[in-house]
Amino acid sequence: MNVAGMLLIAATLAGVGLPAIAQQRTPLLAEKEVAALANELSGETAKRNLEGLARLHRQRGSAGFHAAAELVAERARAYGLSDVAILQFPADGKVFYGTQRSRPGWDAEEGELDEVKAKSGDTSVKIASYRAMPIVLAEDSESAEVTAELVDVDEGTKDSDYTGKDVRGKIVLVGAQPGAVQDLAVGKFGAAGMVSYAQNQKTAWWGEDENLIRWGHLETFSANKTFGFMVSLKTARGLREQLRRGETIRLHAAVKAGQHASNYEVVTATIPGADAKLKEEEIAFSCHLDHQRPGANDNASGCVTILEVARTLQKLVTEGKLTRPGRTIRFFWPPEIEGTLALLNGKPEFARRIKAAVHMDMVGGGPATKAVFHVTRGPMSLPSFVHDVAWAFAEFVNEQSYKFAATGSGEYPLVAPEGGKEPLRAEYSAYTMGSDHDVYQDSSFGIPAIYLNDWPDRYIHTNLDSAANIDATKLKRAAFIGAASGYFLGRMNGADYPGLLQAIKTNQSFRTGAAMRRAAQLPEEEGKKLLSQFSESEESLAVSIDSMVPISLIGGETRPPLPRPDMRLQELLRARPAEGDAALVFKRKAGPKGPLAVFGYDYFAEHAKAVGVATPKLLSYEGLWGGGDEYAYEVLNFANGKKNAQEIRDAVSAEYGPVPVEMVLEYLQALEKIGVVERVK
Repeated sequence: MNVAGMLLIAATLAGVGLPAIAQQRTPLLAEKEVAALANELSGETAKRNLEGLARLHRQRGSAGFHAAAELVAERARAYGLSDVAILQFPADGKVFYGTQRSRPGWDAEEGELDEVKAKSGDTSVKIASYRAMPIVLAEDSESAEVTAELVDVDEGTKDSDYTGKDVRGKIVLVGAQPGAVQDLAVGKFGAAGMVSYAQNQKTAWWGEDENLIRWGHLETFSANKTFGFMVSLKTARGLREQLRRGETIRLHAAVKAGQHASNYEVVTATIPGADAKLKEEEIAFSCHLDHQRPGANDNASGCVTILEVARTLQKLVTEGKLTRPGRTIRFFWPPEIEGTLALLNGKPEFARRIKAAVHMDMVGGGPATKAVFHVTRGPMSLPSFVHDVAWAFAEFVNEQSYKFAATGSGEYPLVAPEGGKEPLRAEYSAYTMGSDHDVYQDSSFGIPAIYLNDWPDRYIHTNLDSAANIDATKLKRAAFIGAASGYFLGRMNGADYPGLLQAIKTNQSFRTGAAMRRAAQLPEEEGKKLLSQFSESEESLAVSIDSMVPISLIGGETRPPLPRPDMRLQELLRARPAEGDAALVFKRKAGPKGPLAVFGYDYFAEHAKAVGVATPKLLSYEGLWGGGDEYAYEVLNFANGKKNAQEIRDAVSAEYGPVPVEMVLEYLQALEKIGVVERVK
């Protein structure tokens, strides 16, 4: 595409007329509302609650998770919230919640790993202890007591790793996650258990601290039950060096742990709405309460931040400093993904009531974590104005915190006394997957979700994801963005319309620039398709306002013009009609509800195997800006009974990079065979 053409398209996209509105220093909310939130929100209060959660080993369905749920519920009651409850959903490995096969609870009492040193006179040398550091015992380990030799099998994920090695009845040292190894090492070659030094969540800082111990897990539904211990790179290198020297290493493993029928527990509380009709609509705040100890940033930080939002909004509403919003504001503390799927499937009234969600997963990482804070937009399959609301407040915090850091003064520095003074520097990011926001924004629920998150974090899933690395100032700022966004959405009415349009227009300019840059990387025809999809997405984003601010709330029968691209652009760039099978149209069925990529269970793989469907190539495809999981998620979301396979291909190509239409079609046909979508005649 030539430069002149690109500039013409940019001008067309940006050429949106809006009514003039008065400029204000604070976004969307009145100055007194911003001041009330900024003064009341406390990073220290949030961090004190975080220190309580970080003491608990919070695995799903466990005693530790229940203790965490009770702690959150007690705080919610103390803060004066309404409808505080711990909801329970049976989890026994048999019950399904949409696409999620419930996973039994898992608890551990003991996990000790010792090196037996009989020749030296010492009975043993401690390598790992669950009581001292629960992260050393892989989740879903089973009870065992074994004394056996250690055998190094490198990664341990392929047959060749075991060539010439007798591992039957022995313990294997592996570089991969225990769950990726157990069916081969234990099921095929007869190993007794595993010691793993897997390095998950690799970042630029990987390997710098060889003392880190990383979270590990076994496969919940594997028939080859076993145990796994997690050790640091330093420990693993020492063991491997001993084995290379020809030394025999004997280990004693003692584990008391196992799965059991339990419940998914979801803590909930509300701030009831004031409007007789609108109070039946809800704005949800979400996080995930489960994680190994300490799990401070991931994700005690998100849990205590929405708890602080709840405390602050309840207090300010009670004191009359904020008007009670018309809509109900609800808070959820579930296990990650599987708990949210249980909630929305098990209590479908919530899915009907929730108009938007604010999800926080890792929002408190201090300087040592190297974290970058993101305000993440939704997928292109669900364009929504709510992300513009969140970014308006995040940009405000960026400006105010930078001004304070640079000059030492500022109206709203949002600094906690025990926290840092660095600027926030939040990033306005395209959609990324990996937490409960995927569930809300799946097409079967269609709930737009604001996603606040840190990435990277060099201590994620390690023993150093501790309260010491959490910044109280960061918690306060994340709480402000979330509280302001949720409160605005909760009380939003016709009077907010002009300011909302201005926020959308401002952010549309940013998105236009990003779309133009991506289009410039592509061949001309692909670039045109990308811009056409972008134009369509922006049109839908503007129209999404109707879901919460219909004309009746604005007054009159007309409204000011929406900030939408000139639709003549779509006519200009309209693709050629699809031919052959690419013209087939698919529609997602009413059930099961939820994304197909869930926790500890692969809905697609199990059902595809049952009907003899080979793994589609799309699932391993790597595009310019996304991979197989992202493509698959959005292909299913776009299967709305209106778009044909070619149009779905063009949509996901605009989002993640060009992909062959044959791959998209193959995946859609596989979804049809397992009963997730149906063909529209």
